Amino acid sequence: MREKLRSFTFILVAFMLGCNEFMVVGVLSDIAKSYHVPLSTVGFLVTAFAGVYAISTPVITTLTSNWNRYKLLMILMTVFFIGNTLTAMAPSLGWLLFARVITAAVAGTIISLINLLVSIITPMNKRPMVLAWVGAGFSIASVIGVPLGTTIATLLSWHDSFWIISGLTLVVFALLAWLTPRDTPQVKGSIVGQLSLLKDRRVLLGIGITVSVLSLQYTFYTYVRPLITTVMGFSLTSLNWLLLILGVMSIIGNEIAGLVAGHHGVHKLPGIFILMTILSLILGPALENKLTGMLALAALCVVVIVYGTTTQLVFINVAEQEYPQSLALATSLISIFANVGISHGSFTASTTVNYTSLQNLGYVGAVYGVLAIVFAFALRRVYGK
Repeated sequence: MREKLRSFTFILVAFMLGCNEFMVVGVLSDIAKSYHVPLSTVGFLVTAFAGVYAISTPVITTLTSNWNRYKLLMILMTVFFIGNTLTAMAPSLGWLLFARVITAAVAGTIISLINLLVSIITPMNKRPMVLAWVGAGFSIASVIGVPLGTTIATLLSWHDSFWIISGLTLVVFALLAWLTPRDTPQVKGSIVGQLSLLKDRRVLLGIGITVSVLSLQYTFYTYVRPLITTVMGFSLTSLNWLLLILGVMSIIGNEIAGLVAGHHGVHKLPGIFILMTILSLILGPALENKLTGMLALAALCVVVIVYGTTTQLVFINVAEQEYPQSLALATSLISIFANVGISHGSFTASTTVNYTSLQNLGYVGAVYGVLAIVFAFALRRVYGK
């Protein structure tokens, strides 16, 4: 019972972090109105969060890798609570930006610590599925948390959306304080020693896979709303329900990711990426019909998630076997390079739309699919050697 409650708590941490990160997107208009500034002005809140997240995660994770993990997690959760509460209180845009920077600075290290604890205290046969469900916490946040936050902002104010997250943070803090082991095995090492992990071919190939898959995903996902409304012709009334369906498909993808990772996932990645690339190639023609267009988008939302748990386990297993001093860094690599892929995919999408039509996004994204296939075949060849 305690083990199940601990796993649930770890998933809840991911959900909490996901709500904090994604909820801003749903309330940007409300924020702009409350501070009497253009929507374009507050849009940089999303960019600033992603940038700070990507930069701070490896730095904080590496510098604190020799700290007691329980104490570090409690400190980071406290900082996150302060940052989120400052967000809820923010009387000005400058205050809000400062608060978002605080939460972004620690969010990546918190989820890295959670993944690290899962890899240490979860039985080997259950590790892939628990890691998959921790990842699903972010998908659940996008499906449930963001619409909920938007609804609260509409009925009350956007500030109240973040007050609710602060309340959830206190609950999560109490559960972590109760269920997290006070001491876990760890090998201490210098910063240079920890960074030696990044010289390993298997890790570099896993990073290449992560960046490629997220680049493909955000080549189409950046413009998923206009794809649904403008290209396929669905009404704005239908939009939220269709986005909810796509979110549910992402959760299903996380479940499949756990199953794949538990059954020689590295050997299955090339086939998964071939399917992903084919789906990206047929997206353009599929969008000409509402049914086939939604089926193609739904299938893509499942397939682009499946790589995650297998790649995370590759990083963890390589670190455990050959770079034990780098275990904390290994658990942060997905978070770091997923943000790189998201930025690259979004830029690709924007550039594509500037020069051609929305229907061509799938063809451009397929280029990243081919890269993922190449990296996956190379990883399958060298993994375990």
